[in-house]
Amino acid sequence: MNYKIEVVLEHNDKFSSFLNKMIREFNNEHSLHHKEVRKEGSRQPINIIVTDDNEKWVGGITAEVYWDWVEINKLWFDEVFRGRGLGGLLLEEAERIAIDKGAKKALLTTYEFQARSFYEKKGYEVVGEIKDYPPGSSYYTMVKSLI
Repeated sequence: MNYKIEVVLEHNDKFSSFLNKMIREFNNEHSLHHKEVRKEGSRQPINIIVTDDNEKWVGGITAEVYWDWVEINKLWFDEVFRGRGLGGLLLEEAERIAIDKGAKKALLTTYEFQARSFYEKKGYEVVGEIKDYPPGSSYYTMVKSLI
């Protein structure tokens, strides 16, 4: 069997799409959970949006519920709205909605310079750490039991 190796040092969306497709097919074949989560409607989104008096977005949270988990994808607030308890309020509301949708655990990632201590105060525990990523900091995977 002949083959050729080519090195391309620029973004190649077509090749990335090909690899994603092949990995999805492999995962679907070997994991019923992966196959099921790709069905229409199996991922349940949560978007909680905060706006100011001018209806301008100033923060919010996005998450998805699947596999009896909620994955917190993004949580952010404009500097002016930080320190008012809004982050905790939105996180708790997202967790409540997720529980109603069947989630038993929560998952998120954060950097050391972002919100590790905030999430720890909310009951999340570090289950994985990549040190010096980016240099001088760490990247954390955190989980919390919701039941």
